[in-house]
Amino acid sequence: MTKALYYGDNLDVLRESIRDESVDLIYLDPPFNSNATYNVLFRTPAGKASEAEIEAFEDSWHWGKVAAEAFDQVIRSPHSDAATMLRAMRSFLGENDMMAYLAMMAVRLIELHRVLKPTGSLYLHCDPTASHYLKILLDSIFGPRLFQNEIIWKRTTSHNDAKNKFPDILDHVFFYSKSDEKVFNRQYLSYSDKYLSTKYRYKDASGRIYRLDNLRSPHPRPNLTYTYKGCHPHPNGWAVSKEVMAELDAKGRLEFPKKPFGRIQLRRYLDERKGMPLTSIWDDIQPINAMAQERLGYPTQKPVALLERIIKASSNEGEVILDPFCGCGTAIHAAEKLGRQWIEIDVTHLAISLIERRLKDAFPTVSFEVHGTPRDLDGARDLAARDKYQFQWWAVSLVDAVPQGGKKKGMDRGIDGVRWVRTGPNSGDVERVIVSVKGGETVNSGMVRDLKGTVERERAAAGLFLTLAEPTREMHREAASSGFFDSGFGHHPKIQIMTIRELLAKMRPDLPPLGRSEGFRRAARERGPEPVQIGLNV
Repeated sequence: MTKALYYGDNLDVLRESIRDESVDLIYLDPPFNSNATYNVLFRTPAGKASEAEIEAFEDSWHWGKVAAEAFDQVIRSPHSDAATMLRAMRSFLGENDMMAYLAMMAVRLIELHRVLKPTGSLYLHCDPTASHYLKILLDSIFGPRLFQNEIIWKRTTSHNDAKNKFPDILDHVFFYSKSDEKVFNRQYLSYSDKYLSTKYRYKDASGRIYRLDNLRSPHPRPNLTYTYKGCHPHPNGWAVSKEVMAELDAKGRLEFPKKPFGRIQLRRYLDERKGMPLTSIWDDIQPINAMAQERLGYPTQKPVALLERIIKASSNEGEVILDPFCGCGTAIHAAEKLGRQWIEIDVTHLAISLIERRLKDAFPTVSFEVHGTPRDLDGARDLAARDKYQFQWWAVSLVDAVPQGGKKKGMDRGIDGVRWVRTGPNSGDVERVIVSVKGGETVNSGMVRDLKGTVERERAAAGLFLTLAEPTREMHREAASSGFFDSGFGHHPKIQIMTIRELLAKMRPDLPPLGRSEGFRRAARERGPEPVQIGLNV
């Protein structure tokens, strides 16, 4: 079984870890080149926005070396149509942010096409910011003939945020197949009460509900012009042969006219109908609102029902679903719920830790592999050396805290993470524990004193000092001098020092139970597969 979560650039992961034609369905919901969607805003239990934002997506959509290299890779690729199209776009747009975005997307879409099975499909979810350009890129890679649908999802109702234009309430989902042999399972909507009351108005002797449908041929058919039990056909003829008409009659499926010169009609029973065939306009799936049970606090989170519909339509049980921009993991959640295998990729440890927690909450017995996250001290040291912010976000997740602060100098104010803890019996009885992370080779008691000062300044309940290096004896004495605090759930040290080595060994700080946090809300439990332990691989 393939169930794998990868930390890393999806382009690298696709090239290094995903085989040719090994994936049945791809869903991607990439950043829309809109700055508002790059950040995750963590909120306090009272609902107030935190003072800092976390950069969930690296804001790399600027023309520079990386974008130029992506452009060059497409130009040198065997995909001559994609190269021609991207060259034309650069000639038209110039070297700007939009062109950078399109170059970065084009090189990834080529890899996604490679890993897709001949029977597979791709759904690209986007908003109007770049949808028209992305459609052209997809045409150049998959071929215009294999474009299936542009699905319109009404993601919200009308609102008043647009004063000089019509409000934007729609997302676009482009559906492409790799070949004509695609998997497609038609989806249906339940009939509306109005439709049922106006159409299905009849009952037979056994109480079965049905509606009437005509039996005339849509076009003139002289060979189907016959009289049946004294009933004459429409001038076009019947829709079925005389033999089929007799079979329908024997099965009680015909409604004979009560008036002279009336025509025979066909009974269509409600219990045999699947519903109204789903079209490309989806306005029946509600977005994630502030009160939604499945809301985790991720601003671009999509409803599980939306992903379930896509997965049901274009894959079968046991097949492999890939999401290369997994965000908070809605695709992985829907895939697991529907009995599919899955591969998900994200470039931030913030997303990886959120998805791990979401899966454990929703499917406590699920087994999957995590690639690219540290599982030992060597892995932790490597991550700290490569990207100190990713290291901080990963370390913070080990103590069930949410990251605080971004990459701008001074933004964190000495706070790398916040864990909300309960301090009383009521839901509002919560206080903050400030988390400070140090990934350097040496640490000292002055760093602990800085954390003590931050805790006092922020009027927090306590502070956690997480360190990759081993703390000194003086640091432990400095922490101990802060004393204890009472939470209503016990007596806890005011300042605690924990090493990454201890956290990897599953040791945990002495703190009260977690309080409700709008950063990482718990996912509702689903019925999942058989119990196995989660595996962690580098």
